[in-house]
Amino acid sequence: MEKEKQLEKLTVKELKEMALAMGGISGVTAMKKEELIAAIRQARGLPAKQMRERPVDTIVEVKRRIRESRAQREELREAGRRAEATRLNRKISRLKKKTRRLARTAATGKAEAAKST
Repeated sequence: MEKEKQLEKLTVKELKEMALAMGGISGVTAMKKEELIAAIRQARGLPAKQMRERPVDTIVEVKRRIRESRAQREELREAGRRAEATRLNRKISRLKKKTRRLARTAATGKAEAAKST
């Protein structure tokens, strides 16, 4: 774990020097930082960095969160807490944009599937 952190903290120049000194890695001078780290890990026999899977929201879930946030916003307005209500307005706006993005990706995904058949 510490070796991974150390590799992440090194500069590209230091990573390139390390890769050249190790040998067995070709194309070091043209590699980017992520590529260098992956190549060094592979050469050292360290496991590749595991990416955590992010949960995928559905349009229905996001719209449910919007409805809950709107109800909460109304309660805050009635209580006279304008700053928190404004914060919820921004959250609702972000969620609405997210539903539009999800709808767009779903529509393009369906269009791609229809083209391939």
